[in-house]
Amino acid sequence: MTKHETQIVADAKVPTIEIIRELDATPERVFNAHVDPELYAQWAGPRSTIMQITRWDARTGGEWAFSGTSDGGTYAFFGSFHEVRPNERIVWTFTYEGDPDSVFLETLTFEPLEGGRTRLRVLSVTQDFETRDGMLASGMDVGVNEGYEKLDELLESQEGA
Repeated sequence: MTKHETQIVADAKVPTIEIIRELDATPERVFNAHVDPELYAQWAGPRSTIMQITRWDARTGGEWAFSGTSDGGTYAFFGSFHEVRPNERIVWTFTYEGDPDSVFLETLTFEPLEGGRTRLRVLSVTQDFETRDGMLASGMDVGVNEGYEKLDELLESQEGA
């Protein structure tokens, strides 16, 4: 399995975070790992976190919620699916329950690459730099990096299935 680096880019001019990651699987498989709640719970977040999906309606107009338990604490997140375009794009809101006024609007695009691979781009937009910088300082990079490592492992384990 090839190890791919995850890019996390904060724009200096607008309160965004862009995450870019290549994966050794087709857009269909990567998309499915984002919309199937059983698969999503297996890879999202840091390795130290146990994920529990509490609501998951992955369709345009649907809603989602999950919590992660780590180091004795539970962290809950929720949002809504604004657009679900199979194998191409997901637009959803992402909100930490502990700070419900700080909403991120995220657009995920699944770009096909040669050799049956995918470039995943996640663009997160929020209302101000303080919220964006708070997210960056929260340790989200650990969850992002470890989550995509787990996604690589999940996709590799499913390859022959």
